[in-house]
Amino acid sequence: MRAWPPATGAKATAVRERAEAAALRQGVRYRTIFRALLAGIIALSAVIVLTGTVGLFSETRARPLTVAEQNRYKQEEIARRWQAWPATGVFPEEVKYLGLEKATQYARRVGIAPQAGCDKAVDQAVAGVLAEFGCVAVLRATYVDQTASFVITVGVAVLKDEEARASVTEQLTLDDRVGVLPVAFPGTVSERFGVEQRQRNAWVGAGPYVVFSTAGYVDGRTRAAVPTEEILHSELWPAAKSIGNQIAYFLADPPAVPPCTQGNVC
Repeated sequence: MRAWPPATGAKATAVRERAEAAALRQGVRYRTIFRALLAGIIALSAVIVLTGTVGLFSETRARPLTVAEQNRYKQEEIARRWQAWPATGVFPEEVKYLGLEKATQYARRVGIAPQAGCDKAVDQAVAGVLAEFGCVAVLRATYVDQTASFVITVGVAVLKDEEARASVTEQLTLDDRVGVLPVAFPGTVSERFGVEQRQRNAWVGAGPYVVFSTAGYVDGRTRAAVPTEEILHSELWPAAKSIGNQIAYFLADPPAVPPCTQGNVC
């Protein structure tokens, strides 16, 4: 079979130039596609970074607090007071109350008891309700009135939130014979104050707290020894309730809320 002679001279040069031109055009196309893809990736990345930066700036820049944020700030501040405040902040040295004829008087703190478990600081009928809704702890302190005639123990039951506290107060018994267990301090006017000496018990809700109060006589007389008509003492019980209410007010008093997310300047 006859073989074709190899291309030489001008013909070979033309073939090589066409091949080189085709390869060059293909390279240009690939490079153009690559540049377009790279530009698209860079543009997309820039958009993502810019969007994230704008979002971050929007989230972190100072702005006025919404009503919901203001309420949450208040709730969180009140809820942490039992731990954030010193014991003397929860139970001030002196507590104002109204005596006979609405005269302003001051009860003096006798002592502050160690923090107790919710089942150790109240009667069992109350402990069951507190446990059901997640009671955290009970703080207690004992006061003596200005005339040194009455002794009052105030107990603060700490619940996990205000909703739990509301559930507790809906189910607490109205029996005034049960409530917080009294705390006596030996060598003080409160040393005779025990369970049998409690004349009455009460409670009031405040934020995530239930503030209990119980009162008796300094001389140690028991409830059983007091005639029924004298249990509603015109001085003893109003003073005890007033002191408990004052402690509750201190704990749940709404704090000042900063107007902006980063302080006072938006």
